[in-house]
Amino acid sequence: MKGLAANTNVTIGDTLVNLILYKPTIRHAGGAPSSMIVIHDSLSHKPGIISPKFGGSANGHNGLRSIISALGGNMDFYRLRIGIGRGEGDVAEYVLGKLSPTERELWGSDGQGIDRVWQELEKVSQSLLRPG
Repeated sequence: MKGLAANTNVTIGDTLVNLILYKPTIRHAGGAPSSMIVIHDSLSHKPGIISPKFGGSANGHNGLRSIISALGGNMDFYRLRIGIGRGEGDVAEYVLGKLSPTERELWGSDGQGIDRVWQELEKVSQSLLRPG
């Protein structure tokens, strides 16, 4: 599958799930979109804020636009939006630039950012596993 970065089974909560990581340049994706969780940055959210959402447009996010295109226009997948805020100047330079010292602390090996993302993944994956 083009764009596949990793595929493994992991335990989220008490449930074994198949985790597939894609590079941003996917051309097609396997599985039902409604069983996908896409983790992406969000200029609309303050740095460090994690906001789950189901469905919706790309809202100007090129990575989401690419994923929606790879899914044949289907927008019905879960997203974990990771807030990065909106910096001054060129958006591309800001998004691709270095993290602030506060962000490096949050997302570093001793920070709590990854634990918070994992907790949100557990919540979303539990809703995926609930019948009906």
